[in-house]
Amino acid sequence: MRTGMASHVASFPQQVPIEAYGNGGFRFAGMSHRGSLLCLPSGLYEWGIGAMSNLNASDFERVFAESDRIGFLLLGVGRKLAMPSPGIRQAFKEANIGLEVMDTGAAARTYNVLLAEGRPLAAALIAVE
Repeated sequence: MRTGMASHVASFPQQVPIEAYGNGGFRFAGMSHRGSLLCLPSGLYEWGIGAMSNLNASDFERVFAESDRIGFLLLGVGRKLAMPSPGIRQAFKEANIGLEVMDTGAAARTYNVLLAEGRPLAAALIAVE
C-alpha cells in the first residue's frame, strides 16, 4: 500500500469491520494495514496521520467529500484521549457531520457495532502500537 495524503488509494472498496488493531496498524477483511486508517462509505483508505499533534481540518478532505453519506465520524486519537482543535471541530460542524472523539480502541469497537447496525458513519483511526 502506498502512503501519503494526496493519493487516498483505497485499501478495500467497502466498509467492513475492523478485526484487530495495534502493532502500528489494523486488520480488516483478512488483510493487514500498517498505519492509520480512514473508514468511509466508499471504502477503507490509508491515512497519513501518525499523531494528534499534527492533525488539521485539511486531513479530513476525503471525509468532507462524502459528507452526504456520513452522519458522524468516530475519531480514534491514539492510546490517550486528546481533543481536536477548534478549527477541526468547526470544519465538522460546517460539513454537518457529527464528531465523536475517543481512544483508538474504543473508536474501532464502536465503529464495528454501529456499522453492524447500518448507521451512516465513518471513522478516522490513528494507529497505535
